[in-house]
Amino acid sequence: MVEKPHRTEALKWLERSAAGEELTREAAIALIGCSDSELDILLGAAREAKENFKAGAITYSRKVFIPLTNLCRDYCGYCTFRRDPGQAGAHTMSPEEVLAVAREGERIGCTEALFSLGDKPELLFPEYRETLRRLGYKSTLQYLEAMCRLILRETSLLPHPNPGLMSAEWIERLAQVSPSMGLMLETTNAALLGAGAAHDNAPDKVPEKRLRTIEDAGRVGVPFTTGILIGIGESTEDRVDTLLAIRELHKQYGHIQEVIVQNFRVKPGIPMRDWPEPSRGEMLRTIAVARLLMPEVNLQAPPNLSDPYYADLLDAGINDWGGVSPLTPDFINPERPWPHLEQLQAQTAGKGQRLEQRLPVYPEFLARAMKRGGLLGERLKAAAQPDGLARRAA
Repeated sequence: MVEKPHRTEALKWLERSAAGEELTREAAIALIGCSDSELDILLGAAREAKENFKAGAITYSRKVFIPLTNLCRDYCGYCTFRRDPGQAGAHTMSPEEVLAVAREGERIGCTEALFSLGDKPELLFPEYRETLRRLGYKSTLQYLEAMCRLILRETSLLPHPNPGLMSAEWIERLAQVSPSMGLMLETTNAALLGAGAAHDNAPDKVPEKRLRTIEDAGRVGVPFTTGILIGIGESTEDRVDTLLAIRELHKQYGHIQEVIVQNFRVKPGIPMRDWPEPSRGEMLRTIAVARLLMPEVNLQAPPNLSDPYYADLLDAGINDWGGVSPLTPDFINPERPWPHLEQLQAQTAGKGQRLEQRLPVYPEFLARAMKRGGLLGERLKAAAQPDGLARRAA
């Protein structure tokens, strides 16, 4: 572990960053641990970096949330989404259910169909393998691919799948039916796989495996969303290391369209129900350091997980609110409803920014996605304005 520089050195690192020097690990560790008296200066530097990147605007994606299946072979200590077969609330959506949600979302102006699902439940549960067989598929990824194609064929929505670990072959296949996809890195600290830790009994949360999927997406050339989850037992140094790992992959492949900084929230009934939540200050520092580490990458933090102070996140340098649904709940955090779009617009305007609706793929990555051609290319061309944002008004 690198010895922490004295806290007053944080301002020196900011001066070097302002002079154009790339932020180092040592500098980032100093800044993420800066004192309260230095926090405003850190936030000011992050806001300036954001404005240099994308001035005056904050984007969001108007989406429907499609929880294709909540069966999962991982047992993360913070999750209320996953279920075992037969457990109350366990469900795998039928094609008819998927299409009904997508069509209702289309009717009210959504442009994204966000697919969230458990990771490879067929490897653990014979009951789910039978469900897939009845539906006519051999794997969850095959079923997901078919549902993405169904939405493209029958609606104007654009799929954005988050299916967990994938091979390069599956990334390529899904890229034919979705303009972007995602996988949260969460952390590079493998110690969280240990007994009683956040990722105990979660084989798909091995950091090396997740980094491999993100790298494979870069090799395939897919616009990719990833990010970190803070407050699950990691240190501030771990947070920096996770952000640096993302930065290095983006340097190599240029495919990271968005980095999410997400905060753990306590939920009743989870193994981590007694853990402390990250403070407002921790979120602001982590976001600001992420912005300074990656000044030209889209940075997002979910507003519903920081209510009622989510507008303050704009002070730390985010330029995106992520997906917000006027129709479906956040099935991952159902106790945390998304703000109404009118409220989100008002809070954004209160910070001197205009709210703009984007597609699931960011404007600067649109041409890359459109190269896939076919029906996906047609849908993207119809959905995008000349500037790459969504045709529907925010």
